[in-house]
Amino acid sequence: MSPSPAAPARDRLRIAIQKKGRLADPARALLTACGLSWRESRDKLFCFGESLPVDLLLVRDDDIPGLIADGVCDLGIVGFNELDEQAKARRQIGMSDAYQSLRALPFGDCRLMLGIPEEWEWSGVDMLQGKRIATSYPAILTAWLAERGIKADVVELSGSVEIAPKLGTADLIADLVSSGATLRANQLKPVEILMESTAVLAGPVDELTDSRAGLMAMLLRRLDGINASREQKLVMFSAADEALPSIGSLLPAGAELIRLPGTAQPARLQAMCPSGLSWQQLEEIERAGASQLMVLAVEKSLA
Repeated sequence: MSPSPAAPARDRLRIAIQKKGRLADPARALLTACGLSWRESRDKLFCFGESLPVDLLLVRDDDIPGLIADGVCDLGIVGFNELDEQAKARRQIGMSDAYQSLRALPFGDCRLMLGIPEEWEWSGVDMLQGKRIATSYPAILTAWLAERGIKADVVELSGSVEIAPKLGTADLIADLVSSGATLRANQLKPVEILMESTAVLAGPVDELTDSRAGLMAMLLRRLDGINASREQKLVMFSAADEALPSIGSLLPAGAELIRLPGTAQPARLQAMCPSGLSWQQLEEIERAGASQLMVLAVEKSLA
């Protein structure tokens, strides 16, 4: 019998992620790296956690903030642009915040930008006065315009925003941009960044108080460990004692040399570096007296 998403149990944590789209696969990969595994329901809308009592809801990205607000799920992986759009929309009608960004995640980078026809000469935000701007993010755009004292007509569209100027329904657009290829294909050019966005782990404003709180704390700790180790490198080498001061000065800031036990001269050493090393840095370390240099990626870290 397939697991059902009905009636959330208070001893199980629920995370909503995109069922399809650019955040779906990276979100699953990140949670798998945190040690989570699931059994998927037949309708492919719910995944029952097997390794830990952490379940997945597979939904549309724009449903995730509302699911957190309603308590249907406890966490969600969503673009910050979507989270901020719905938060601003709530505030504009007098509703209080019901969710927040807990962690920025290392994927889903994009920008919400103004796109104008290629034949326009951009002279600054004042030229937006009285213009019609098409967007799928009306709350963010409205707030951005108000902060700059610009009065313009916000034309809300749910899709195909980039063709609005061609259709005559808007003069310009505000839309998400990654490479800019879609803008160029529609004879538009980006001119102003409204916001930078990335995927985030979102959660409720109010803290959990039951057993899910421990699960959430564990998950956040594992996420922090993955993010911390993403750029870390373990450098291992052999060197004589007299070379260590020079070698230490060439390592990235924050790296600490550790002598491995039971090694004679030349000693075997290692250093956890908070960032990678270039070929030039490795060659300088070698010239300073290091040999048998190895640079290893760090998969997990709880430091």
